[in-house]
Amino acid sequence: MIAHPNVTITVLLFAMYRERVSENCLRLTVEHPATVFSVLQQLQVEHPDIGPLVEHTLVAVNQEYAEGDQILSEGDELALIPPVSGG
Repeated sequence: MIAHPNVTITVLLFAMYRERVSENCLRLTVEHPATVFSVLQQLQVEHPDIGPLVEHTLVAVNQEYAEGDQILSEGDELALIPPVSGG
């Protein structure tokens, strides 16, 4: 069986995410191949307070909006853009 290398990414946290995790960013080491969706799942397990936010969150990878099935590479920057309420 071939072992897949892990990749290290940076997760940028804004607004409610920053408040709930008490960090501006996180460095995560994830199994390759990792997708945006799998990283979001991992974050929900490690930081349960953010769980309710994830469903309504936009995600950007390297400053480009990304879908859940996008595969992440070493050094990628994933930004969590929380839901915004307007009025």
